Amino acid sequence: MIIAIDGFSSCGKSTMAKSLARVLRYMYIDSGAMYRAVTLYALRNNWIKNGSPDIPSILGGLHKISISFDYNQGEERNITYLCGENVEEEIRRLEVSENVSPVSTIPEVRQEMVVLQRKLGENKGIVMDGRDIGTVVFPHADIKIFMTADPEIRAQRRFKELTEKGIKISMEEVRENIARRDFIDQHREVSPLKKADDAIVFDNSFLTPQQQLNWALDIVESIAGLHEN
Repeated sequence: MIIAIDGFSSCGKSTMAKSLARVLRYMYIDSGAMYRAVTLYALRNNWIKNGSPDIPSILGGLHKISISFDYNQGEERNITYLCGENVEEEIRRLEVSENVSPVSTIPEVRQEMVVLQRKLGENKGIVMDGRDIGTVVFPHADIKIFMTADPEIRAQRRFKELTEKGIKISMEEVRENIARRDFIDQHREVSPLKKADDAIVFDNSFLTPQQQLNWALDIVESIAGLHEN
């Protein structure tokens, strides 16, 4: 099956998607990592200044960007490669987080990433998370989940994640970053963040990762049962 998981930033999409893929032995694709990789490439080339992307430069260099994934068995996680370089840690830094939403609003960038995402899903057996997977990338996905959580809880999770990596940041900066990304994601003209009509809404504000996984596995089992019948 193709399982699409959409939702707001820092609401646990990737954590649940990775766990679900591991249990089902599916491929996990982090669509957000693709946009982060493009953003990192643009930052390295000084194509983003004061939060404003230089669109002609980004589009002119888009053909030079290659993005791929590999699964690290020892660490049990996907590794994102940008032009053959492991950038998994670098694309998670705050500078990339602060600039990824403006880059992801560029129509040509989204079109290019959607082509790549659909190609990765040609053989099915994937779990993909993002903002528009169930609405644009795979509108006919077998299972669509739309995840959400209380903004303050999302900020606390993000703050914990960053500080554990040794990144110095204030809680207020995290709150502002999440609020700004939410606004941009929901109001962009191309592929805005929204729930697919047939998606299952899942608020995980007060659930542990294991409880979230159990919930998702129950959904998969029920849908698989319907397919068999």
